[in-house]
Amino acid sequence: MDAIRHHSFGPPEVLTLEQVPDPTPGPGEVLVDAVAHGVHLLDTSLRRGEDGPPLALPSLPTIPGREIAGTVSDVGPGVDAAWIGRPVAAHLGRVTDGGGYARRVVVGTDKLHVIPDGPDGAPLDPSDAIAMIGTGRMAVYTLDIAAVTAADVVVVTGAAGGLGTLFVQEALNTGARVVALASSLSRLKVLEDLVGLEGAEDGNRFGRLALVDYSAPDWTDTARAALGGARATLVFDGVGGDLGTAATALLVGQGRAGAAGAAGAGGAGAAGDTVSRSVSPPARLVAYGWASGAPNRYTSWADADHVEPPFEVRYAVGPDAPPMPDQRPYQERALARAAAGRWRVATHRVPFAEAARAHRELEERRTTGKVVLV
Repeated sequence: MDAIRHHSFGPPEVLTLEQVPDPTPGPGEVLVDAVAHGVHLLDTSLRRGEDGPPLALPSLPTIPGREIAGTVSDVGPGVDAAWIGRPVAAHLGRVTDGGGYARRVVVGTDKLHVIPDGPDGAPLDPSDAIAMIGTGRMAVYTLDIAAVTAADVVVVTGAAGGLGTLFVQEALNTGARVVALASSLSRLKVLEDLVGLEGAEDGNRFGRLALVDYSAPDWTDTARAALGGARATLVFDGVGGDLGTAATALLVGQGRAGAAGAAGAGGAGAAGDTVSRSVSPPARLVAYGWASGAPNRYTSWADADHVEPPFEVRYAVGPDAPPMPDQRPYQERALARAAAGRWRVATHRVPFAEAARAHRELEERRTTGKVVLV
């Protein structure tokens, strides 16, 4: 079978397409013919040889990857043959040698999710299912920590990424106002299409979203204009660095949370709202990583340049985060939201043989949504 093998630590080109023997399922296991394989930012760190939590470096050579979707083609001893032919998705666990970048993968039945039907009555697309059991799971967990309310004014860094697109949608679904930050007008256009603004009948939702291109030199002025001179109450930051720090500074302002409306990518303007915000929620930063390579200076992850935050910081990852409970319920909740149409899924699909390209584009932040090998 085809598999992506990792023989040495280094740049994306160390990932190579090879032929390896087909695996055989054992007791309690099934064989999945995979058609979609999730790519995570953590995969790139492990490939580069960066040791540290949450996973130790793998023993080489290895087949990376921990998220797959496809169809069950065989079962091991003692496993119900009714699994054969079912469309499934699985997170292979917090393991370094996941084996997910392979066209046939052995999976324990305890890790399987039958892919549910979507709003159209057909099973969710395997790539969308991958996004939910990996990125969607983390989104549900982080949203629980954030506790978004209709009274919030939310800022999302990396808003066109896999997690960011879900944070934007859920905040809008909750009734909050949102300032979405992304690195280009084209990525903002994808986000705009995803949340259904163009031609949407929900004028209130349209008026509650501002799209801001942070590659523009005056992006902070645009973001503050979207806030109507007030302050944000909640920042989701997984980017860190100068961008995350500047975005978090939007939590500091005058008065209660104000209007955050926009009329399209890169622009912002005041808009009305029927939701009462007489009581402003507490200002809080929810930190879930630093994709830029440098931490947000308001977090405990920063060292000498740490800035003491005048607001609450909640962590979804790292030593200051609460212990992550059993992941399966979060995976199920994410799949249910996609199946119900509450979340529309953005995926960045790359041919399976071009795993190195997928890693490079993810590292260079040239992707929109969840990165999937297909």
